[in-house]
Amino acid sequence: MEIQGDITKIDPKKDIPPHNVLCGGFPCQPFSQAGKREGFNDVRGTMFDYICKIIEVHKPEYLFLENVANLKGHDKGNTWKVIQDKLDNLGYNVTAEILSPHQFGIPQHRKRIYIVGQRKDFGDFGEFSFPKPTNLECNIKSVIDESDSDVTLLRYDTKNQLNVWQEFLDKASSRGGKIPGFPIWAMEFGADYDFEDIAPAYQELKKLVGKRGRLGCRVFGKTVADCLKLLPNYAQTAKNKTFPSWKIRYINQNREFYENNKEWLREWMEKIRYFDNSHLKLEWNCGNVAPIISDKIVQFRASGIRIKNPTFSPALNLVGTQIPIFPWVTIPGKDDYGRYMSVQEAAKLQGMQKLKFGNKEFELSKTRIYEALGNAVNVQLVKKIAKRLIRL
Repeated sequence: MEIQGDITKIDPKKDIPPHNVLCGGFPCQPFSQAGKREGFNDVRGTMFDYICKIIEVHKPEYLFLENVANLKGHDKGNTWKVIQDKLDNLGYNVTAEILSPHQFGIPQHRKRIYIVGQRKDFGDFGEFSFPKPTNLECNIKSVIDESDSDVTLLRYDTKNQLNVWQEFLDKASSRGGKIPGFPIWAMEFGADYDFEDIAPAYQELKKLVGKRGRLGCRVFGKTVADCLKLLPNYAQTAKNKTFPSWKIRYINQNREFYENNKEWLREWMEKIRYFDNSHLKLEWNCGNVAPIISDKIVQFRASGIRIKNPTFSPALNLVGTQIPIFPWVTIPGKDDYGRYMSVQEAAKLQGMQKLKFGNKEFELSKTRIYEALGNAVNVQLVKKIAKRLIRL
């Protein structure tokens, strides 16, 4: 079937042929934790209504929808109730489950809600059940092709940032301490600005001047706005007069860590002083394993540099700058190592090993390919669910 284009501009009766199964992945950004979570208040959130129009016209026997896991809890469950009620009124029995490929031995952590339905006049839907997680061991190396030469190498700056953070891990562990389990916010090292009772953005000028802000720099200025620029970026603004409890906790944990380790941290801090804000944060999600970055999966995110064990990949997403890094992989034909996940490896994570990306007449950029794969569903998991649904 040819792609018809903008769903808001097509006529379901004229442009879409009869069908037995309707599959839909209405935009997830309105409900995603990475977005503003505005739900049906976002124009993209209303795409579900256009899907309902197609269902109303063609009345397919089966429905198969997918979205981010947060959909079920969005707006305290009201969004999910609206979806259930609409599909019920259209004549469908519906059920849903939150599943991730990594629960079935597929090396990607990608929790999504899968919504399936069957027309009420087609029998007993109560016999349907989702596949049960097998919890098979995952290994990211099962999708890595070390012979792949169509890859993006790490820039010098990226390697330097990882080397500096490796030095942090070395020094922290060599002194008998554990690597912090909380997010490391290096901007708090040496800081003493007040934050617990009133967020800095709501404080008077005299309370800010003279304090120490980002990486211990002295706070000064003629206005509150001037002073705020010298604080960590996450402390410069606030919706409410007080920070949320989790932010207060993280700031206190990082300041305590600094006090206990400032003997060596002061010298190390000079190496990160000119890093971008997001590169001043590190999330060590590896537990008590050896504190080595080079054999772990690395991801540069807006929330910081995330390090995790090489079991399964974080979820592919639409942001091209968050492509996972494999620091240990050697580069074919070069005396070098460390690269980003390749396009073909990303396709494998989604169960699309044989997928071709364009041709001589129509070439797609790597950025567009990663975005498309980040917006796709995992074929293997969908297949497991579909087999149980269609056999009814």
